[in-house]
Amino acid sequence: MSYQPSDDRYEHLNWRHAGTTGLALPEFAFGLWQKFGDRTPFETQREIVLAAFDAGVVHFDNANRYGPPHRSAEKNFGRILREDLGAWREELVLTTKAGNPIGPSPYHRGGSRKNLLQSLDHSLRDLGTDYVDVFYFHHPDPKTPLEETVGALAAAVRSGKALYVGISNFYRPDEAHRAAELLREAGVPLALHQSRYSIFDRRLEIDDVLGQSAEDGVGLVTYSPLAQGLLTDKYLDGVPDGARALDSDFLSTDDITEQYRERARALNDLARQRGQSLAQLALQWVLRRPEVTSALIGASSVAQLRHNLQAPSLAPLTDEELAIIDTHGVHGTGLRIA
Repeated sequence: MSYQPSDDRYEHLNWRHAGTTGLALPEFAFGLWQKFGDRTPFETQREIVLAAFDAGVVHFDNANRYGPPHRSAEKNFGRILREDLGAWREELVLTTKAGNPIGPSPYHRGGSRKNLLQSLDHSLRDLGTDYVDVFYFHHPDPKTPLEETVGALAAAVRSGKALYVGISNFYRPDEAHRAAELLREAGVPLALHQSRYSIFDRRLEIDDVLGQSAEDGVGLVTYSPLAQGLLTDKYLDGVPDGARALDSDFLSTDDITEQYRERARALNDLARQRGQSLAQLALQWVLRRPEVTSALIGASSVAQLRHNLQAPSLAPLTDEELAIIDTHGVHGTGLRIA
């Protein structure tokens, strides 16, 4: 039987604007970073993506680098779009990125016009669509003038291959501000800045990227709000079989220290007192900030997806609870960050 989306899909989530643009997005975006390559059965991917759309998540985040291998996540999502979601393309917000390395060639990395625009063409081919809604520059490139990178982003919009543009991982507020200014001068507003943010990773607060984004009228899409699973109950008593820490490039068993467990257990106790999970608490904490347009989440099952999407419906965090979170949510806990 062909797929038919839920009739009440727009009744579940709150919506926020991407900065000062007219682009409205649901408070959750769904990311295809690590679980949507060729190691995960396609039917599992399809089931999760369609469940997300049924729940009101229309914002799907991709990149040329996502897999493994690189580009496979875009190809797999392209198949879902072709076989299931194509009739609802106008309701979807599809994003992709370029700039992080995907191969040995100098034309497979960085912020050059050549790399960005040819990568966008490849992404459109793999996704099977004429345009993406947001095209991101994935990471600052000190070897390429920012003016050249911004020119390529603006060209993507003028060509009709992207409707909006964004930046990602610009943790220096002055660099993010300069990108916003250059794009404004080019007549193409910077809609979104995608950055890592969680109870255990507070760089956006420490360096006031939050404030700079608000001043520049840029929405924030925050990824890894669960800190690679550290802000769930998965590692409270050790490292279970099949856990991400056993085979991830971004999390190691060495990161599961006793100090981490003490802090995570205290946060978990607070979540239990509130009648929720640690993951739901962590998502509420990220979404409490008005500068955040969407929290970017992933899922390895439909049940996990649905559980996490319930977070905004729970009781708001009180000042006293936020103070407890600040006590135990120490920046850098369990993470390899500056």
